[in-house]
Amino acid sequence: MTIRTILVDDEPLAIQGLQLRLDKHEDVEIIETCSNGREAIRAIKTHKPDLVFLDIQMPGFDGFSVIQGLMEVEPPLFVFVTAYSDHAIRAFEAQAVDYLMKPVEEDRLADTLDRVRQRLTEKRSAEEAGKLKEVLAEVAPDAMENVEAVGGDDAHASSRYEKMINIKDRGQIFRVDVDSIEKIDAAGDYMCIYTGDNTLILRETMKDLEKRLDPRRFQRVHRSTIVNLDQVRQVKPHTNGECFLVLGSGSQVKVSRSYRDVVARFVH
Repeated sequence: MTIRTILVDDEPLAIQGLQLRLDKHEDVEIIETCSNGREAIRAIKTHKPDLVFLDIQMPGFDGFSVIQGLMEVEPPLFVFVTAYSDHAIRAFEAQAVDYLMKPVEEDRLADTLDRVRQRLTEKRSAEEAGKLKEVLAEVAPDAMENVEAVGGDDAHASSRYEKMINIKDRGQIFRVDVDSIEKIDAAGDYMCIYTGDNTLILRETMKDLEKRLDPRRFQRVHRSTIVNLDQVRQVKPHTNGECFLVLGSGSQVKVSRSYRDVVARFVH
């Protein structure tokens, strides 16, 4: 998979530095560089890149104005690059994949590109599924009806699982959105529920809790650990066929060999 990329920055040295760092990543192809926002809008509409590294503070059209100027077309993935940290919240509100501070660190850039690859894989998989449905609808409408029927069953099945979990902890009752759960660790008949910014204790066995969670999203990766697969940001191979999952909060979870099939979907 080649990542067709455009760099946008009004400082030539900044573009050169980013080019040098990106040259080390063989799947990144820089197809254009732009020195201001107007150039960027034209280049993005013309070349339809996969990824744009976008400076925020530029004369005239700033980085946010560039995104606003692309509202009528399907946008690429954006990574903001800036010397100022106070734009971070707006950057993520604009659905940026990541936010890099100048000077860009190579390790940090590598992490960002891992996120980009994951997002592009998900996007292309969805596009391929859409194309397949279009073909089926045209040449085999009966088969298409069967596909939609199966999809309806999946939707019905997902409705059986919990969306919110009530947890009584420290004399209080917390309502926890299952989407916010990163991982669950077992400790006897108690479960430690981690949500990234909080840890709650639930008196319940892992076997019973598993029945309440959608198995397409919540998978056991260790005898005593369940992980929300939507929260996985990186897979790091380890020795003896084991690996670590890096979650959204930055915490790492070890996957034992007996559960390695769970992460197979991340490494294809």
